[in-house]
Amino acid sequence: MVAERCSRCDLEDVVYIVYGHPSEEMIERSLRYVVRRVVVTLLLLAAAAGVHAADLPATFDPARDGAADVAHALSLAKAQGKRVIVDVGGEWCSWCHVLDRFIAANRDVRDAIDTRYVWVKVNFSKQNENATLLARWPKVAGYPHLFVLDGSGAVVVSQDTGALEDGHTYDKARFLAFLAKGAREPPSRAAASYGPSGLVGKPTFVF
Repeated sequence: MVAERCSRCDLEDVVYIVYGHPSEEMIERSLRYVVRRVVVTLLLLAAAAGVHAADLPATFDPARDGAADVAHALSLAKAQGKRVIVDVGGEWCSWCHVLDRFIAANRDVRDAIDTRYVWVKVNFSKQNENATLLARWPKVAGYPHLFVLDGSGAVVVSQDTGALEDGHTYDKARFLAFLAKGAREPPSRAAASYGPSGLVGKPTFVF
C-alpha cells in the first residue's frame, strides 16, 4: 500500500508511486482533486455546525424549554472550547430588541461573541417564566439580563445590561469589556455559589 511504502511522502511522491512518471498535467489534476476533497469536507463540517446552531432559538419563544436549550448550548460550547451567554428576556422587552440591533450593527461585537461564546435566548414572560431554570441563578432585576456560564454550567458573570446602556443603545467599549471579562474570569464569590443545579452557598455579593 502507498501509506505503507511512504508514510512521509508529499503529494508528488504519492503520484509518482501510483502512476510511475506522472506528467505535470497529472500532478495538477491530483492537486485539484485533493483541494476539492478538502473543500467538501470543510463545507460538510460547516453545515453540521450550522444545523446545531439552528437548533437554538433566534427569538424569545415561550413555547421552548429554556433548560433544554441551555443544556444544548453547553454541549456545543464544550465541543468548541467556548462559554455560554444566556440572554434572558422576552419579545415584550424593548431593550431586548435594542440589544439584538446593537449586536447586528457592530461586527466587532459579533466577532467577539462568535469567537468566544455560544449565545442562547431564554424566554421570560407570562406565558413561560422558565422559573425552575432561572431559580438556579442570581435574581434578575431587569431585562435583558446576561448570564455567562463556564463549561460545567456554573455562572461566571451575572450581568445587568442596564450598566452597559448608553442613551438609546449600548456602549460598545463597555460591552466588549464585558465579553472579554466573561471569557477569561473564573466564577466570582457570588457567582461561584451558583452551580449547574442552583444555589450552593450564600452569595457574598452580586454584580
